[in-house]
Amino acid sequence: MIERKFVKQNIKEFQIKEFIEETLSRVGLSAVRFQRTPLGEKIVVVASRPGLVVGRAGSNIAGLTQQLKQKFKLENPQIEIEEVQSLALDANIMAEMIVNSLERFGTQRFKGIGHKAMADIMAAGAKGVEILISGKIPGARAKSWRFFRGLSQEVR
Repeated sequence: MIERKFVKQNIKEFQIKEFIEETLSRVGLSAVRFQRTPLGEKIVVVASRPGLVVGRAGSNIAGLTQQLKQKFKLENPQIEIEEVQSLALDANIMAEMIVNSLERFGTQRFKGIGHKAMADIMAAGAKGVEILISGKIPGARAKSWRFFRGLSQEVR
C-alpha cells in the first residue's frame, strides 16, 4: 500500500514536470525540482532566462500557479525561479541552442553548429564534451554525427 502511494506521487510529479516543460518550452528551461513542505508543494524552475518565466509583473507565474491548482489539484503551489549560472555548462540549454541553430540555419551547416557548440562548452571550462547529432541531417538517409573533445566517460 505504501509503495502505491509513492508510485502515484512520483507519477503526479512527472506529469507536473512534463506540463511545466511544455508550458515553458522556449525560455531556456534547464530543470524542474520538487520539494514537499508543510505549507504545500514548492516547485523550483531552473531557467536561463528567468525574466521570460516570470513575465510582466509576475503574470506568467500567476497563470502557471492557477493552472497547476486546477489541473493537478495542488493546494498551495509555490513556484521559485533560479537562474542558470553558466549556460554553456548546462546540457539541456546547450541542446536547445543546438536545435534552435539547426532550425534557423538549416541542416547543411550542422558540422559548423556542432563544432561551435563544442568550442563554447570547452571555453566555459568543461573538461570534456561529446555532442551527438543524429537524424536525416545531410541528406535523405539517417546518420549519426559525433563531436567530442577532451575527457569523457563512456556511458553506453
